[in-house]
Amino acid sequence: MSTHPTLNDIDRYADGDAGLDEATVWSIEVHLESCADCRARLAGSTTAESRALVAEVAAVVDRAIAAGPAPRSTAFLRTPLRQRWFVAALLPWVAMTAGVLGTAALLTYFLSELPSIVLLLAPLAPLPGVAAAWSRRGDPAWELVIGTPSAGLTMLLRRTTAVLVLVIPVLGVLAAYGAGRVNPALMLLPCLAFTAATLLLGSLVGVRRAAVGLMAAWAAAVVAPSLATAELPVLLEPAAIGGWAIVTVVLAALTLLRADSFRRLTSF
Repeated sequence: MSTHPTLNDIDRYADGDAGLDEATVWSIEVHLESCADCRARLAGSTTAESRALVAEVAAVVDRAIAAGPAPRSTAFLRTPLRQRWFVAALLPWVAMTAGVLGTAALLTYFLSELPSIVLLLAPLAPLPGVAAAWSRRGDPAWELVIGTPSAGLTMLLRRTTAVLVLVIPVLGVLAAYGAGRVNPALMLLPCLAFTAATLLLGSLVGVRRAAVGLMAAWAAAVVAPSLATAELPVLLEPAAIGGWAIVTVVLAALTLLRADSFRRLTSF
């Protein structure tokens, strides 16, 4: 921090106030490492029980230091950095997505009277992977990673990029060589738009809930009626490409404006 935290913030930090967001807590702790005056203020804000606990912990740490460092695994040290970008839990979801899209391509080939099922499902293709890439249930290093300064929208964008890198080539191949060839932009832009919409809505209700809600809404409002009428919706006609591009840019900008909301764990 470039300035000292306020006395109120220090008091709230000393009391363990849950109202302080993770970024503020981290900033206070970094500042305390280099500011003796604020450490003195913090000491004055604590109770006698807290000071006794700190003294007990300090004694344990001193004994551990005297005993010498414990050996560390280099593989473990590399794990947090790798998992900021990628978690193995999303691989089954990406494989499932590729399988579903491949099945959709086969159905389009054998049921030529139906509209392109791949095109209908393309906007939803990355959403299962995005939901899985940022989940405390699927990431064994969740507590370790979420405590780093880069946690939040930055890390979520990194993992979302990893999902898109895996999913978009599948869509590209199906668009170019699959049954019922379509303009690749009609697959790519809706895919990016729904990804941005998931992140934006995820800042309000959580990424997993946002992904599930958008998939259910698109399936009910677009996929099911299109299969029933055997016609593509206007949203997936070539004339809609410009609209999808604008929507994608707007949703991405709104997501960046809400970056602060991703600092709380409840956003995920």
